[in-house]
Amino acid sequence: MSASEVVAAAASDEAVRRRDHSAVLRIGEDDGERLEAEAGAGDTRMIMNMGPQHPSTHGVLRLMLEMEGETVMRSKPVIGYLHTGMEKTAENLTYLQGPTNVTRMDYASPLFSELAFSLATEALLGLEPPPRATWIRMLMCELNRISSHLLFQATNGMDIGAVSMMIYGWREREEALRLLETITGLRMNHNYIRPGGVAADLPDGWRDQVLGLMDALPPRLDEFDTLLTGQPIYRERLQGVGVINSAECLALGVTGPILRSTGYAWDLRRDMPYLAYDHVDFDVVVGTYGDCFDRYAIRLNEIRESIGILAQILDQMPPGDYRVQDKKVTPPPRARIDESMEALIHHFKIFTEGFKVPAGEVYAAVESPRGELGCYMVSDGSSVPYRMHIRGPSFVNLQTLPHLMQGGMVADAVAIISSVDPIMGEVDR
Repeated sequence: MSASEVVAAAASDEAVRRRDHSAVLRIGEDDGERLEAEAGAGDTRMIMNMGPQHPSTHGVLRLMLEMEGETVMRSKPVIGYLHTGMEKTAENLTYLQGPTNVTRMDYASPLFSELAFSLATEALLGLEPPPRATWIRMLMCELNRISSHLLFQATNGMDIGAVSMMIYGWREREEALRLLETITGLRMNHNYIRPGGVAADLPDGWRDQVLGLMDALPPRLDEFDTLLTGQPIYRERLQGVGVINSAECLALGVTGPILRSTGYAWDLRRDMPYLAYDHVDFDVVVGTYGDCFDRYAIRLNEIRESIGILAQILDQMPPGDYRVQDKKVTPPPRARIDESMEALIHHFKIFTEGFKVPAGEVYAAVESPRGELGCYMVSDGSSVPYRMHIRGPSFVNLQTLPHLMQGGMVADAVAIISSVDPIMGEVDR
């Protein structure tokens, strides 16, 4: 073989090797993540990381996008950047301390995590909270649902480019948070809903403040409709983008506004009633096309439904105690601590040793602003859970991103992530 033939053969071998290497695109070698692309796609496709610092990923979410031009061919969510081990931490906290842990998961709607944990604990104990405690819980959850959906309206508008919407949505959310702070003492991470009832009764003037919020919101929601719903550019950015159907949602276990946007009317408040939701009337808001616009419109109209529920709660709020009067789980009134040594000892034991829960396992679920939020709890008869697992809707809903983004433009990725409305504290736990 001549020298020129040897050089030509070597060049040919090198070309083959290059083609072989282009058959698999390796990305994320630092964390072991790998995305395989089709053979020969290396010349036309590229891998792009979106996040985890991207402002539109709603937290520390990383997306690996396989791009062909500006079209997203495939995507893969990468999670875990916010992992705090809350489920394992729960095994070292008493049942009374538990709400302080779970309330930090979904920090946009923390009261729902507290409620799921408390319902699971009460089911193991065989406790039934007083009627007033049940209705107070409903009141707080619907206020929290309103504040969470208002946050979505603000951030969704910002993501799409409607900067004014961030200001308006934040303004209304502040009013809801101010009311939550008046009742619980905190704007978020309240530790207000506890096993056996709630931490404190409603303060003086609470009814007038709730009525003030209910009167202020409807005209503001109409402004949202004017600013966004009928806006041609906004509709064009959302309609027909990120489409999913009911069968795909059910296969993935997706719930909440994403499932309802497909026309599937599933809401635990109506279909598996808890608290006193079977004593109030409300509509389950559904969409038609399962796109980003339907998910936006559902959340906007669910605020209106929550206002209607609040009106019924105000009419039906019963008198009575705000927590069970059971010495096993309820600390004594604070005034008694200064008067009685027995009350002081009781208070000390409740907040240090906790209370023992009968052995067993239970699953309690509630309808959070993002879907079914469940708490699976196992007790071994001690004062701390043997195991606790949270079924976080944001974690499950993130599975839809590869389906929603495939074949869309990279500019639509921001709108799709926003429409899923993930809370990464709940995803990573």
